[in-house]
Amino acid sequence: MPETKKRALRLILLLGLVSLLGDVVYEGVRGVAGPFLASLGASAAVVGAASGLGEFLGYGLRPLSGYLSDRWGYWPLTVAGYLPLLLLPLLGLAGSWELAVLLLLVERTGKAVRTPPRDAILSHAASRVGRGWGFALHEALDQVGAVIGPLFLALLLSLRGYRGAFTPLFFPALLLLVFLLLSWRLYPHPSRLERGGRGGIPGSFRLYLLFVVLSTCGFLTFPLLAYRLTSSFSDTEIPLLFALAMGTDALLALWAGRTYDRKGLSSLLLVPLLSLPVAPLAFLLGGRAAGLVGVVFWGAAMGTQETVMRAAVGEVVPSAKRGTAYGLFSSLYGLSGFAGNALMGLLYPSPLLLAAFSVAAELLSLPFLLRLVRG
Repeated sequence: MPETKKRALRLILLLGLVSLLGDVVYEGVRGVAGPFLASLGASAAVVGAASGLGEFLGYGLRPLSGYLSDRWGYWPLTVAGYLPLLLLPLLGLAGSWELAVLLLLVERTGKAVRTPPRDAILSHAASRVGRGWGFALHEALDQVGAVIGPLFLALLLSLRGYRGAFTPLFFPALLLLVFLLLSWRLYPHPSRLERGGRGGIPGSFRLYLLFVVLSTCGFLTFPLLAYRLTSSFSDTEIPLLFALAMGTDALLALWAGRTYDRKGLSSLLLVPLLSLPVAPLAFLLGGRAAGLVGVVFWGAAMGTQETVMRAAVGEVVPSAKRGTAYGLFSSLYGLSGFAGNALMGLLYPSPLLLAAFSVAAELLSLPFLLRLVRG
């Protein structure tokens, strides 16, 4: 293996470990954030508002972060965005829900700051090992952390309660920072891993963003899917279904990454095709068997989205504007998913209308993707 390729692979694995440890901290906290805030006296309205504001900050600020990373460099904003994870272990010391909400919102703001420059760094490294495979490795490691985090915190809660459960999260957060600073030291100029890269954002990127908006708009979030599945599965089975989805996500990400490196942008067809069956299976067919298959398709679609959608940004947009492009992409990805699921929540009493909206949005995304592939 050429030395440059080895260096690129090491950078991808280091950032994968950073994301794994970050998910151990954040996904662990997210799984219990609602009940924890309630234990501090927060109402359901407060929990809902805090969650909505957190998601808005987590996605709405990404275009600014991406733009600034192209001007200031990727590493300063990436590190700055991960630092708020060190605050989450302090939740156990929070004496009021107001302080706890503030800590959670600061972390969501950090998520907005770190994601575009981190993905830009990954795109440069992935250009040496295959864009699909590079993002697939990162996604697989990320999902390992997403599975470990909730299980780890559940164990800590059973042993120590809320007050003692959060403090041990400081250790993965600190280890994350070590890996991150090591990555910066070893690879201070990640853009040099990729050849070329001059020029602005091309018009084809607008087509790509339209495809992303429509496809994610029709894709169910797991909480809404799980809400439907409670009619067929017990409360204790739902976390097991989520673990199944995350495992499917990790495995399909690896396959989707290899497919992207062989087929290029045409592999993006996998995203709507895997998303299409989810709503009809869960909302029209119903039952345990259909629900189980729907969860598998959901995990497969999520793994594909997180791999090939991110890889394609690096394919379409030159290196010089990569941070800006990832900021726009990830912001629209999150906000369109939020808007689509808000509408599907309103359509929930009519399963047929909900499934029809989901399917229609996925199908409407295809013409934009086909134009992008042919162009």
